[in-house]
Amino acid sequence: MPRSRPQPLTNTALGRPNSTEYTLTPRTPHSRSGRAEEGLTEIELQAIRETDDDYRSVGEQQAEPLLASSASDSFPPSGFRNQGDDYTGAKHKAWSGLTPSVMLSRLPLVLGSMVAFLLLVLTVVSYQKPDVLEKYVGSKVTPSPTPVGTPSKPDEDLNYTTFPLLPSQYAIECGKLNSGYMAHGDYWEPHDMGTLDVVHHDDMTNYHLPEGEMTTVCKSTITYMLGGDVGLLADLALMAQAAALARERNRTFLVDDTYWNRGKWTDHFQDVRSRQPGPDLGVEPLPQKNWWLAPDSLGKHWVINSGTAKYHFGHAFSNHYEDPYSHQLNRFIPIYDYALKSFTETIRPNSQNARLIRSARTELANIMAKLNPDRNESEDLPYIATHIRYGDRKPISFNYHGAYIPIPEYVRAVQDTWARLRQNSTLKPVTYVASDSPTALSEFMLSFFANETFSLSQSGDPNLRALASKEEYFQHNFSMLDDQTRITATRGMVIDFALMSGMWAWDGEIIPDAIVCAMGANACKMAAVGLGWERAFGKVDKMGNIDNENKRWVEIDQKGHIVPVWRPFELF
Repeated sequence: MPRSRPQPLTNTALGRPNSTEYTLTPRTPHSRSGRAEEGLTEIELQAIRETDDDYRSVGEQQAEPLLASSASDSFPPSGFRNQGDDYTGAKHKAWSGLTPSVMLSRLPLVLGSMVAFLLLVLTVVSYQKPDVLEKYVGSKVTPSPTPVGTPSKPDEDLNYTTFPLLPSQYAIECGKLNSGYMAHGDYWEPHDMGTLDVVHHDDMTNYHLPEGEMTTVCKSTITYMLGGDVGLLADLALMAQAAALARERNRTFLVDDTYWNRGKWTDHFQDVRSRQPGPDLGVEPLPQKNWWLAPDSLGKHWVINSGTAKYHFGHAFSNHYEDPYSHQLNRFIPIYDYALKSFTETIRPNSQNARLIRSARTELANIMAKLNPDRNESEDLPYIATHIRYGDRKPISFNYHGAYIPIPEYVRAVQDTWARLRQNSTLKPVTYVASDSPTALSEFMLSFFANETFSLSQSGDPNLRALASKEEYFQHNFSMLDDQTRITATRGMVIDFALMSGMWAWDGEIIPDAIVCAMGANACKMAAVGLGWERAFGKVDKMGNIDNENKRWVEIDQKGHIVPVWRPFELF
């Protein structure tokens, strides 16, 4: 007999009773959630909960469909949501608890908030406009003194009538012109907006002046503006590149020292127009109101200072002037050569400083000769130089945690360098020490015998001894010193730099075997230029790695861990 087919199972997974035995209670305005939105009291809700358990009663069943048609009489649904936006029935409940006693208890909180807000406003005003606050308080407004070489920030909407502008004003205006997206293209490629320049009126008038007098102005110039906002060697490093641009583009190179806090340029160096005349011989420099501050290939007259150099010697400059086919250190060879030529031909000490440099070198040579009386006459008189920069220049490396490099590291580097370069020599070395810190200088000299070190403070010449640094160098403090003190300190730095780098040495004069210094100081960067490429870095391989066996530029801050190990200048 055929077997009968059993009935299929109905609720095996959910374990629920048959659907005919229960009803669903959706969350509608008539459910528990819907009633909560009606704004019912706790007592009313409690009464509802007691009857809600009987969900099968007729009163608890859904009276309207979940998705009622908008055309039906029951749309929109009844209940709290049907009260509309203008329903105000519950407004009295929100204020019903604010009795006079409650409001009085909350009064201190309100007053405290008002006082805190008033203090915040006063703090902001006192920070941004202190003179306004002093005026309302009734105190006398005393403008803070502006140190020399650190001019205050001008109003960005100021219509300038005094020229030359302050270095900070040029930096602000240059920033405006270079705001927005970075321009792509070659360094000397014309700007997309055309020629960015001021209107020039060439003076071709015949003034019938005596022969030799200058009547016309330069046709194209590059002016480096000294402002005193950075150290001496930081300015000279940037100036060297500006002079190189002037040579390359056949422009007249000029130096402006209107706002320099180290005296006049000719107090320390020779006139650049006598060293690098340019194409416009026997003519006047351009009036300062016609200078152009932004790097534009078609601009006739550029002005560059330490604040605007980042726009002239930034990414586009590196792309154009670095060697694109080399690696690491080798990429800087063209820029290095520009700096060396500028220091050799354009940036040279004046006669007074040249005499002091020669006197210091002669005295150092005599000390080395006395220390090595039995030396062979064919042997040179070597010395190791070291530059210890304290003051406001901390190490770049994180190894020192913001502290100065310990003096024993300088001592160890000097001894190791001498042993590496003079392995079989019987000569006794002398160390020339240049430092802005008298304390660091004294600590360094204690590690050697008295006749094994030499510095300006140890010189027998009172003119040299007077140039020794009296205190650590802080840029913001330097501007507060009197004029003569600043000029003297600058002259001492020029002499120190010449002896520690070998810069401006004549044939037959002594030069350092090596220099030990820290990368954070710009004098250390430029000392490598004074040594010469191969003496400073040894035989650099094709990948741009420095020759650690033959290098004479010994940097003890980053110690070659960061590449490239040398940079030609610092941008601010």
